[in-house]
Amino acid sequence: MDYLPMGSSYQAKTNQVSFTLFSASATKVELCLLVNGTIQVFPVNEKNGDVWFTSVTNITAVGTLYCYRIDGNEVLLLDPYAKAVEVINGQLWGVVIVDDYDWHDDHNPNIPWSRTIIYEAHVKGLTKLHPNIPQQLRGTYAGLSHPVMIDYLTQLGITSIELMPVQFHLDEPRLQQLKLHNYWGYNVIAPFAIESKYWSKRPNTAPLSEFQDMVKALHKVGIEVILDVVFNHTAELDALGPTFNFKSMDPQNYYWHDDQGNLINWTGCGNSLKFMHPKVIQWVMDCLRYWVLTCHIDGFRFDLGTILGRTPEFNSVSSLLIAIQQDPVLQKIKLIAEPWDIGSDGYQLGNFPYPFAEWNDQYRDTMRRFWLHQDICLGDFAQRFAASSWLFNKQGRTPASSINYITCHDGFTLNDLVSFNKKHNQANGENNCDGNNQNWSNNLGVEGDTTNADVLHKRLTMQKSLLATLLLSQGTPMLLAGDEWGNSQQGNNNGYCQDNELTWLNWSELKDNNQELLNYVKRVIQIRKQILALNHNYWWQDNTQCLTKYDVRWLNQQGNLMSVADWQENVPKLLQIQLSNNWLIVINPSDVQQNFCTPNKIKTGILGKVEQQQGINNWEIDAHTISILFLQE
Repeated sequence: MDYLPMGSSYQAKTNQVSFTLFSASATKVELCLLVNGTIQVFPVNEKNGDVWFTSVTNITAVGTLYCYRIDGNEVLLLDPYAKAVEVINGQLWGVVIVDDYDWHDDHNPNIPWSRTIIYEAHVKGLTKLHPNIPQQLRGTYAGLSHPVMIDYLTQLGITSIELMPVQFHLDEPRLQQLKLHNYWGYNVIAPFAIESKYWSKRPNTAPLSEFQDMVKALHKVGIEVILDVVFNHTAELDALGPTFNFKSMDPQNYYWHDDQGNLINWTGCGNSLKFMHPKVIQWVMDCLRYWVLTCHIDGFRFDLGTILGRTPEFNSVSSLLIAIQQDPVLQKIKLIAEPWDIGSDGYQLGNFPYPFAEWNDQYRDTMRRFWLHQDICLGDFAQRFAASSWLFNKQGRTPASSINYITCHDGFTLNDLVSFNKKHNQANGENNCDGNNQNWSNNLGVEGDTTNADVLHKRLTMQKSLLATLLLSQGTPMLLAGDEWGNSQQGNNNGYCQDNELTWLNWSELKDNNQELLNYVKRVIQIRKQILALNHNYWWQDNTQCLTKYDVRWLNQQGNLMSVADWQENVPKLLQIQLSNNWLIVINPSDVQQNFCTPNKIKTGILGKVEQQQGINNWEIDAHTISILFLQE
C-alpha cells in the first residue's frame, strides 16, 4: 500500500479521509462515524502488519467525528492519534481536521541553552485574573499572547515560557465526585489534541489556530514556547478506571503489567505507559514531531520522565530515548526530563543522556535549607551553585543540563515558602493528607498572612535572596510564574485540583512590596545576562587567579581563597564568589550583619546594600542578603 499516516488524514488528491489504527491484539476493527446524530459503521478490513486502515469518500472532511470499535465490543474508542476531540454526552470523539495555518515569516528564537531563563506558567492561571486583559481573553491562549502579557514577559527578561499541559485532558472520576477539576492538566488522554478549555471561542478562530497565534506572537518578541507533556500514564487510570482506548485496543503493548496481568503503577496514577513496541514508540515520536512541525514548539518537558527509559528498569539507552536523540526534528529543540517516577529505582537525577536537561530537585532543597534553615555547609551550597557538576559534568553534558529552581507548580509558591511552616491543603478534599510534607519552608515567625512589619520585611528579604541565588547560579534557572511579585496560594502546596482564585495569579497584589520584588527580579535577570561566566557552555574552573572571563574564585570572609575547613563548616558563614574577574557576589546567610574584605577595590555597587568600614577594602553586609559588586581591574 501507499504510506498512510497514522490517525485520520484528509487525502486531497482522492478527496478521501484515511483512517489508520495500530492494534496487535485486535481480530476485528470497525470505524464509527457520527453523522447527523447517527453512528455509521464501516468495517476496517485492510491490514498491514498490526496496522489497520481504510479510506472513506463522500464525507465532509473537516469536522467529521469518528471512533473505533474492537472485536465486536460496543464501546466506542478514541483514536490515540486524534488531533482534536469533541465530547458529546460523555463520549469522546476524534475530529478530523486539516491544518492550513499561515505562519508567514515565523521562526523559532533558538535561544542558546547557556542564555536560557525559563518561566513556568499555566495558560489559564496566568491571565484569568489579569485586570488589563479583555474579559473574553482572560485565561486563554489569546490572553497569554495579548500585548499586555507580551510586554510584561519581555520587560521581565525571561527567554522561554514553559506551559503546563495543553494536551487534551480530563477530570478524574474522584475529582468529579468532589466537584473539583484537574487544574494542572496531567490527566491526558489525547496527546495530539490541543486543550480547547483555553480557547477564547472568538469568531474565525479555533483552539489550534489560537494556540498557533500565541506561539507566533511569543516568537515575534524572541520568547520560546516549551510544553510540559505527559507520556507516562493516561486518563484510563487503574483497572477500575474508565476505558477510552488503550485498555481495549492493545493493553499489553501500551501498558506495563506484572506477572499476574495487573497494571503496574509507577506513576501514582494507576497505569504506566510501555515504550517497547515500535508502533508505541512511533506514537510518541509522531506526537512530538507534530507539535514541533504544526505548532512550532521550541521544546518539551517530560513529566515523570523516568518512564521514557523503563525496559522495565531505567535504561538511558532505551529504544525511545535513542529515537528521541537521533530524530532530526527533535535535535533542534530543547528537551527537559523530570528525572523520576515512583517505581523501583525511579529516581534518576543526572542519568539522562545528552541532550536532555533535568529538573534538579536537589538544587531546590539545598537552597531552601541554606537560606531558611541554615543547615547546609558552604561546600554543598557551592556545588549546587555551580550547576551540580558532580551530577552533570559527564558524557559531554553542559552546565545548562541542571534546571535550577526554588519552586515550581508542584509545591509552595515562593511567598508561601517563607509564610507557612505547614501545608494547608484542606480544600483538596483529602483531609490535608496530600502534598509534600517536607518543604524546608520557614514562616519567619507567623503562620500565614500577617501585618507584622518585621516579619514582612524578613519575608521580602528572604524572597529576594532566594531569587537572586537562583538567577545567579550556573545552570538553567526556572522561575515559577508569580514568584517574581509574591503570588500566594494561601499555603496550599498541591493545587492540582483548584481551578479557581486560589491558584490563578492575583495580579491585584502587584503593588507596594510586590512591585519592589518585581523590580528586583528584573534587575537580577539583567545582571545575569551581563556576566559571561553565566552565559557560556563551559564548566567553571576554580581558578585561583581568575584569569579568564569563564572562571570562578571562591573566597571567604577575609577575601582569601576558601580552605577545606571553610567549606566544611556548618554554621552560616559569609561567602564571596568572584565571576568573570570583575563581578563579586557576596552572600550572607547568617542572622546578623557581617564584615568582609573584598579581593580588590570596588568600582561600583551593582545590587544590594553594603557599607564601607574603616579601610579601603572593608565592608559590611546585612543579614540574609546578597550583594553584587563590580571590582576594579
